[in-house]
Amino acid sequence: MAGSQVPVIDLGPWRSGGPQARADTAARVDEALRAAGFLLVTGHGVDPSLPARIRETARAFFRLPAALKEPYAVTVGGRGWLGPGAEANSYAEGAASPPDLKESWSFAADAPTGDPAVDAEWFRPNTWPREVPELRPLVTEYLARMRALSDELLELLATALGLAEDHFTRHTGHPTWGFNLNWYPGTETVGTPLPGQFRIGAHTDFGTVTVLDRQLGSGGLQIHTDADGWQDAPYDPAALTVNIGDLMARWTGDRWRAGRHRVLPPPADTPAEELISLVYFYECDAHTRVESLPAPIGRVVHDPVDSHAYLREKLQAITVPAGRGTSE
Repeated sequence: MAGSQVPVIDLGPWRSGGPQARADTAARVDEALRAAGFLLVTGHGVDPSLPARIRETARAFFRLPAALKEPYAVTVGGRGWLGPGAEANSYAEGAASPPDLKESWSFAADAPTGDPAVDAEWFRPNTWPREVPELRPLVTEYLARMRALSDELLELLATALGLAEDHFTRHTGHPTWGFNLNWYPGTETVGTPLPGQFRIGAHTDFGTVTVLDRQLGSGGLQIHTDADGWQDAPYDPAALTVNIGDLMARWTGDRWRAGRHRVLPPPADTPAEELISLVYFYECDAHTRVESLPAPIGRVVHDPVDSHAYLREKLQAITVPAGRGTSE
């Protein structure tokens, strides 16, 4: 089963253990990322009441009438509300599908670098919904925790490869990131899914690491491995789900696989099922040169890429343009 390839990694021994405990943790991480590209992480120190309060507040916004949400509408990569039909993640793999059955509120990096061209594209101010003012302090606190945790994970990943601990974090001095609050309402809200329509279509993420706080549901997360195909992702209420994205897979010369995943359609037998995921996408400094690590670490040498030219191409791919609607 896929769950056996997605271990629970307790960060406690990594943070405070001796050299052997740290080495053992790193070895388990390496093994898991080779197999599935996914980990469950406990001992992360995030108070579970914080994502719970974010969900409660976000739900109040998502349940508002569409007319109140529409002024915040943006396209993929923007800062604001991604309404129904805005996104189709399967297009990142070149597979046509109807749009994903979700709504999102999207945040992204907003602290300017001082480079006008970079800031205009990647570090614009975030938008906050006036209807739920309590969201801002909660999300601001959560984002600070995610940034620190993601850098810690990158240090763990570098150690798992036998590299200097700062091999990746030397490229996250002023990184880009994205944060989505994904709302997955039930069929009583979205109706019957079209053939091939998912809450989120099959894809890999695009950056370095993704940190997900998810809820268990019938129409929930599935991961894909070569050994097992599609399987329900293992769930631990105390754990955050971590997967690596395309840039990290390329960086490791495909030693590690980008975690391929999807979110199932809303289940017909529980029409009121409503899930909210908190998804933090970590990247790196703008226009980092991502070059594959050679053998014996890497297995496949990719041509070097500009990290943010790559990210822009992927964000454009999953954007549903006007006219590419639900008839596909």
